[in-house]
Amino acid sequence: MPTDALSHGPLHAGVLDALGQEIVSGTVAPGDVLRIDQLDARFGVSRSVVREAVRVLDSMGLVETRRRLGVRVRPREQWNLFDPRVIRWRLAGPGREDQLVSLGELRRGFEPVAAELAAQRATPDQCRAMAAAVMEMTVHAKAGDLEAYLRADQEFHATMLRASGNEMLGALSTVVDEVLAGRTHHDLMPHSPNPAAIRLHSDVANAIGEGDAATAHRKMTEIIDEASDAVRAAKQATDDAG
Repeated sequence: MPTDALSHGPLHAGVLDALGQEIVSGTVAPGDVLRIDQLDARFGVSRSVVREAVRVLDSMGLVETRRRLGVRVRPREQWNLFDPRVIRWRLAGPGREDQLVSLGELRRGFEPVAAELAAQRATPDQCRAMAAAVMEMTVHAKAGDLEAYLRADQEFHATMLRASGNEMLGALSTVVDEVLAGRTHHDLMPHSPNPAAIRLHSDVANAIGEGDAATAHRKMTEIIDEASDAVRAAKQATDDAG
């Protein structure tokens, strides 16, 4: 197989994920130096695969490459914390509950605003898509299918953010996707999704459809607060068990 194909295939993804998770978890600390000639031996891949993974990490602000020294891990304040992969890696490591609380605070700053704008700007198709997503959430919650529930939940939030008519808010759907996926994949979601949370999603969809900006803003804030409370409760339960 050509080297270029390898560098963008599963080998590259595996090296990228392994190094990314080690960096964001603190296993490899800021200031530590990684050597490409050691990484290729460690992972059993070609040097071009390692270089491509390092290039991607560099683009995220996680590392910098210095000639004759190697690849130096950058301090956290230089990371692109909004990159979906960085969010995913952080949620896969220790302190994921604290990360989710932090992300909940971020969401509180933009999703209610997006809901308010969507009440003024959403198209009929977008309103129908949000209502359909709520129906899917209801069905999958009753069936106990958390993965299908997650997809419907992600679709609801992505549609709502796009419906704001603000491209910058729309682009934040990838952040919300990772937050929702992290809760599901790391057992921070109840096995039976909270019916109150589904009702709140329905309230937001209805408020947007009716052009009620104030209610859309308030109900979206309640959605985020409910999710953050659930994460804090899960964290407390983990602390108590420990």
